[in-house]
Amino acid sequence: MSGLDWVPASCTLPTEERPLRVAEWDALFAERLEQVSRPEPLRVRLDLRGGDGAEERVRDLAEREGGCCSFFTFAVAADGDAVALDITVDAVHAAVLDALERRAAEAGGLR
Repeated sequence: MSGLDWVPASCTLPTEERPLRVAEWDALFAERLEQVSRPEPLRVRLDLRGGDGAEERVRDLAEREGGCCSFFTFAVAADGDAVALDITVDAVHAAVLDALERRAAEAGGLR
């Protein structure tokens, strides 16, 4: 999944910045991802290792992503050495959530 063909047209991040943003997410997944789950059809939960600025990093990335892809809703919860990131979309963007779930699992070494 090296291409960006899964990024929807509704994303307002300038095209030239998209590979950099994807690389930020991939790095987060590679360094911190412990588990990916799908508690609801339109929600993915990412369980991440906390510590060493992890919560701030996740919040910052989620805030910036929500600024250009308004179809995402992010909820961050930190508890000790863990950070949970819930990502929700509407039904129109379910395929984008599917792609993000696969990308997270692959980058995090879970598949």
